[in-house]
Amino acid sequence: MPENKRPLRILVTNDDGIDAPTLLSLVETAVKFGEVTVAAPAAQCSAMSQRLTLFEEIPAEEVDYPVPGVKAWKIGGTPADCIKLAAWSLVPEKPDIVFSGMNRGYNTGYDIAYSGTIGACKEAAIKGIPSIAFSTANHGSGEVPAAYLEEMTAECLTHPLPLGAFWNINFPGCPLSEFKGIIRNTKIAPTPLYADEYSAESVPGGPLRFKAHGRALQPDEAPEGTDVWAVLNGYISVGIVRSEVFPEYN
Repeated sequence: MPENKRPLRILVTNDDGIDAPTLLSLVETAVKFGEVTVAAPAAQCSAMSQRLTLFEEIPAEEVDYPVPGVKAWKIGGTPADCIKLAAWSLVPEKPDIVFSGMNRGYNTGYDIAYSGTIGACKEAAIKGIPSIAFSTANHGSGEVPAAYLEEMTAECLTHPLPLGAFWNINFPGCPLSEFKGIIRNTKIAPTPLYADEYSAESVPGGPLRFKAHGRALQPDEAPEGTDVWAVLNGYISVGIVRSEVFPEYN
């Protein structure tokens, strides 16, 4: 983080697309901490991890954003593309930090390997930029993030991590009346939140067609003290993810 008194330069992205309401909520919080630029995908990019667009052109269009003072770019690529383009081509100065989210759907357990939200943070690390990933339930109440997003952002900004590591915050989808508290330094669960299953459909004269779906873990099925257990049991999970490309973590 910069030590002088200039405003913090914050780059905000997501993987649900630039029109996602949860992106708007994160931007409205981010402007309380510094100067904000949005660089977000034009379309849904969930589960793209750190995928880059290599063999096609990437359109980038500056658009109006419904938060005063925020410059926004709609990018026809992945969350990792958004970080690469914004950090080196679209913003005049390198961002001080990246906020990624807020994702609709938890980024916990093995699912962080697939997440475009997490992929953006890993790309930021490669560019030497700290980051924070924010996620909440795909369905359920938004009361907990509404009440605690600013507080958790401030806490993570006060405790920066070494390059190659970043904060991963997951807010439970329970009503505020059922919220139980904050668990810091949660471990990454050795399991996905959803048990992977595929259903097959046979098409006459054509290939089998598969559709992915899965059964979500129940609150008592995840290992206690992990990120999955925390969100399923009504807690905010605050954990650390480390990029695999930094040798000090391997």
